[in-house]
Amino acid sequence: MTATDAELIRRSLRSAEDFAALFDRHGDEIHRYVARRIGPEHAEDVVADTFLVAFRKRAVYDTGRADARPWLYGIATHAIRDHLRGERRRAGLLARVLPSRAQEPFDERSLARVAAAGLGPRLAAALRRLSPAERDLLLLIAWADLSYEEAAAALGLPVGTVRSRLHRARRKARRELGDTDPLTIGEESWA
Repeated sequence: MTATDAELIRRSLRSAEDFAALFDRHGDEIHRYVARRIGPEHAEDVVADTFLVAFRKRAVYDTGRADARPWLYGIATHAIRDHLRGERRRAGLLARVLPSRAQEPFDERSLARVAAAGLGPRLAAALRRLSPAERDLLLLIAWADLSYEEAAAALGLPVGTVRSRLHRARRKARRELGDTDPLTIGEESWA
């Protein structure tokens, strides 16, 4: 019988090597999500940060939750935000040092890269107009295929907040896209 994520985390408190099984189980999935959000060139670092934070915080993991995916996606979402903040700071410094080579903010470059990868300019524009919190939630639901409850756990929010935030995000995106619901667009569009 395969151990649940909670059992692996519990065992890793006695034997740190057991945590590697959690990485083996979920590392590729988290990497795909992170790569879609910020690009493949930065994904490995952010995924490494995600699992490092998870390892350090494993003692406070709620072992009543057998599946650690929502917890890992929550940590990854925070790591992505930290990465984007760092990129914006670096771009700002570069713009001051090299004013003739003004740089587009990293999150705008990321969204442009998403559009270029087949998402379509209208959908990329719709995502850009969402707040970071709305965009995080929409992408956890659409790309990571988390349920409302799992997204709530990932973001540390009540399920009701997830539902209302997702409703607002969908409404804003629909305004941009016409009648198309961003969560019903084919998977190939989200690639």
